[in-house]
Amino acid sequence: MLATVNKGADWLIRLSALLGTIGLLVAVTVILVDVVGRFFGSPLTGAQDMTQMAMVLIVFGGMALCDKIGGHVNVDLFEGMMPRWLIWAGDFASALIGMIIFAGIAWTTWTSVQLMRFQLGVIQKTNIIDLQFDWFKGFIIVASIITALGMFLRLITLVTTGDNGQASKGHS
Repeated sequence: MLATVNKGADWLIRLSALLGTIGLLVAVTVILVDVVGRFFGSPLTGAQDMTQMAMVLIVFGGMALCDKIGGHVNVDLFEGMMPRWLIWAGDFASALIGMIIFAGIAWTTWTSVQLMRFQLGVIQKTNIIDLQFDWFKGFIIVASIITALGMFLRLITLVTTGDNGQASKGHS
């Protein structure tokens, strides 16, 4: 059962990372076109708006994969001197706190959309090209839920096997 859930979560994590990759390609392309356009006296209109929204895709799209492979900054200066149970407790605490944070980001963003769009009737848009925020807020919500789910599955793996489930951690 857990293997099936992990397989589904891995698929969602890869999809999220793919969307983050698309965001990165968009940002690089927009910046390139803007820089070349500026050289010829015709900058790309809305480049700042597009780059900012692409950053949402890059950051939130890649977060679940970063957690899955253990890609976060990790200072393990004293880890070699620590007992195994303390390392496990640190892995558990980081997954639990991360899960709570990303669930909180999803909830807060959802509440923001509900308030702005449905209660106040305000459609938030970027300054230059009127790009609506709602699509990007929706992505933040979905990607944060995927990240929280991945961290929850890491908690379950920690409890059931003692393994932190991250590919790059030296003590897994």
